[in-house]
Amino acid sequence: MTKPLMADTAHSVRDGDGVRWPAPDGIPYLRSGHRALAEAALARLDAGDREGALVLLLADQDDWWRGPLAEPDALRQLVRSGTTLSLRDAMQLLAWGPVADYFAHRWSDPTFLAGLALVEAHWTAPRHAFELACGIGHHLRELSRHGIAVTGVDVVFAKLWVARHWVAPAARLLCLDAAQPWLVTDRFDLVACHDAFYFLEPKPDILACLRALLDPGRGVLAIGHVHNSECDNLSAGSAISAEAMAALFPEGMLYDDAELTRALAEDRAPRPLPARGLRRVEAFAVADGPGLRPAQAVSGLLGLPPVGTLLRRNPLYGAGGRIAWPSERYAREYGPRATYPAVSAVPDWVAFDATTAAAARRRELVDLPEGW
Repeated sequence: MTKPLMADTAHSVRDGDGVRWPAPDGIPYLRSGHRALAEAALARLDAGDREGALVLLLADQDDWWRGPLAEPDALRQLVRSGTTLSLRDAMQLLAWGPVADYFAHRWSDPTFLAGLALVEAHWTAPRHAFELACGIGHHLRELSRHGIAVTGVDVVFAKLWVARHWVAPAARLLCLDAAQPWLVTDRFDLVACHDAFYFLEPKPDILACLRALLDPGRGVLAIGHVHNSECDNLSAGSAISAEAMAALFPEGMLYDDAELTRALAEDRAPRPLPARGLRRVEAFAVADGPGLRPAQAVSGLLGLPPVGTLLRRNPLYGAGGRIAWPSERYAREYGPRATYPAVSAVPDWVAFDATTAAAARRRELVDLPEGW
């Protein structure tokens, strides 16, 4: 049985075996395969060197990373400047490259909309939510705005640090590998993993851990945007077939990921499909769990902001209100399923209300965090 984490100092925690782990800015670094890095960061923290510890941890990456690592001087600048920098400037100092484009514009990405639609279609008014591979906290932000206590886990400490300071400051955040013991003993009404399950192995074991977190009476499990191994994909990761996905979720409701995106844009319930109907789709999603109910209309509970929220024109629009993609790769990956038009005449800034709801729904107008 997993033993819970225990408070240790203001900058560290202990696991159930008494082993200390660094936790700068309230984010425990628990990667069991990176113990030497954890000890080095902990030594810096114990010596009062928060900056030095963060420079070490912010440079850490996952096993899929193929880009350059951030320069130590850039990371020192990031730590010293903090949130006086914009989110985009912070990601530039972290040397995230195309990943920074993905995160900066994720609020209008069709895959993000699909994840919101999946959760909203099977909404049970959760009180506690958990997300594996939460990135910089896009989904955590939307859930926490509904008063939900959120816990996010990711393998990359820097993503969680960005979530803490720019996107989802109220979230409980833990840095660890999906294939190690998670040191999480809570139960959750909502357990999710979006845009990442296809990277994770071993899938059956990780899925068993996700299911173990579900409230046995009302928990819902939402797995969004899983790349199909029978279809070409950019960043396919460790993709899976629809039949294999259905075997992992024999009681679940399977969806074409693009159908979920359309459901949010069109204010309707998404239509599930059997595995045989998903063989040629690029990606699929599934809802499962003891609290699963039939899909309801995606009216905007998660996909639309509160009335009065100040929206801005989607920053993907450049001169003349025409889409200016951040890269050719981004255009290839997200352009074909984009819900926003190629040309827009909406204002640069406008409050959300009934008159702007349609533009917000299709992400011509977006609700970006302060400091974007």
